[in-house]
Amino acid sequence: MRFRTLAPLAGLLLPAMANAQVPTAAPAAKPTLVLFLTVDQLRPDYLVRWHDQLTGGLRRLVDEGAFAPQGVQDHAITETAPGHASTLSGRFPYSTGIARNAEGVNNNDAALVESEGIGASPSRFRGTTLADWMVAADPRTKVLSVSRKDRGAILPIGRGKYPVFWYAPASGRFVTSTWYADTLPAWVRAFNAEDRVMTRYAGQVWMPLLDAAQYPEPDTSAAEEASNEPEFPHDVPEDSMRARNLIIGTPYMDELTLAFAWRGVRALDLGGGPATDLLAVSLSSTDAVGHRWGPDSRELHDQVLRLDRALGVFLDSLFALRGRDGVVIALTADHGVAPSPDIRSRWGDNAGATRVFRDDFNPALAAVAPLVQRLRLDGSAFAFDGMLLEVDRTKVAGKEREVLQVLRAFAKEAAQVPGVLRADVLEDLARADTIKDAIARRWLHMFRPGGEVGVAVTLKPYGYWGRGNTATHGSPHDYDARVPVLFWGAPFVRGPVRGDARVVDIAPTLAAALGVRPLERLDGHALAQVLRRPTP
Repeated sequence: MRFRTLAPLAGLLLPAMANAQVPTAAPAAKPTLVLFLTVDQLRPDYLVRWHDQLTGGLRRLVDEGAFAPQGVQDHAITETAPGHASTLSGRFPYSTGIARNAEGVNNNDAALVESEGIGASPSRFRGTTLADWMVAADPRTKVLSVSRKDRGAILPIGRGKYPVFWYAPASGRFVTSTWYADTLPAWVRAFNAEDRVMTRYAGQVWMPLLDAAQYPEPDTSAAEEASNEPEFPHDVPEDSMRARNLIIGTPYMDELTLAFAWRGVRALDLGGGPATDLLAVSLSSTDAVGHRWGPDSRELHDQVLRLDRALGVFLDSLFALRGRDGVVIALTADHGVAPSPDIRSRWGDNAGATRVFRDDFNPALAAVAPLVQRLRLDGSAFAFDGMLLEVDRTKVAGKEREVLQVLRAFAKEAAQVPGVLRADVLEDLARADTIKDAIARRWLHMFRPGGEVGVAVTLKPYGYWGRGNTATHGSPHDYDARVPVLFWGAPFVRGPVRGDARVVDIAPTLAAALGVRPLERLDGHALAQVLRRPTP
């Protein structure tokens, strides 16, 4: 079986170049290409904080696009998989079925093609995405999605069997799974054969792009001391196995991903007509650097600057090939990040950060055990993972009232654990004021009452699960939920967008700009304030 491409691969012959009703957009020439960018762990304040040092693609998009610095992934478990699943579906995790990384794309039902490693597919994803809506509107539409991460490539596109590729560190190659194809296309094999990790990046030394005086962050901190390389320079090893693994924690991985995406543009003739095509690119180096060194680090600062330059080269090449007027761009992130509790952040008051462990809840579990017995419930129906108390409803069928008693009793006890802000019973959240109570709203966007999740635990701001010393994310607090939402191109206004713009609004806004209709009911809506109004 080959990929389901919907137009001839004319791009194989192109020469290489240098490195419900919704509002309608203003009449304009039909776009030939939608470029959707997800920058993993990109906080919107980075684009504001370092704006004057940006000179490439990020600077162009911020200055020339409709930029909402108060964008939000409006769900509670702010991880990579649920974040990516919401980007082009226009739906929250309760609807997409992707609620956690652990229940994302990795499974045994779709092995990697021509590579060793863990298989991956969108088999858990429910519903449709912008890619499906575009293909339904015009079957000639071509789609390509690429990322360093499997979930970053797979989930923005959903269940569609389009060309989808991600990086396999074990081999240093871009791969796919049998969900999509039985063999790799010739252009992917050719790119892999160049072995760019070894021919271009192995042995490279990552040094700051600017003079040291341009970075207000110290080159090392208490949180970084546990790292083998707490300060610059950072080397990419010459050993092939180590280089192919360690490159993912450097800016070079974004360069490699963009180079692969550019090869795909030409090979598939994306944007070459006659339909509007879709290219989804998820860039993951900011997440790897952010986790290892944190949002207050010089490394993270330099990573964003280097991403800006690499994206600028990519956009210049794309515009030279397709023209600026034919391209529409949207950019967002899958989540934000909080600093390690071991440092005092310059960008958020985490002085009260505490660590919370799963064992801290043992007294709460013990306190409700007698109640479970007294109500004649099967104790094995309840399982607590440190954040969620889950219920196997098949083991307690017909005893909803009794189950609710247990859930409320556990929530009351769990709320007393040091470091816990609140413990919410999902059934009770249905009566919350979800306009004023963002945490309640985000948990309800994650799970529905009456399902497997009975109680959701939220730590106090900047709280940290476990003993790790890296920066992390995953909470319903704003520092994890805030992401940039940005639109660029002829259908969109230019300038700052005031107020919240939700990630689930991106897909319906792009659909409105393209004049295509979603294939199902969405949680998001088209952002009228970013669309140019039709002329009378």
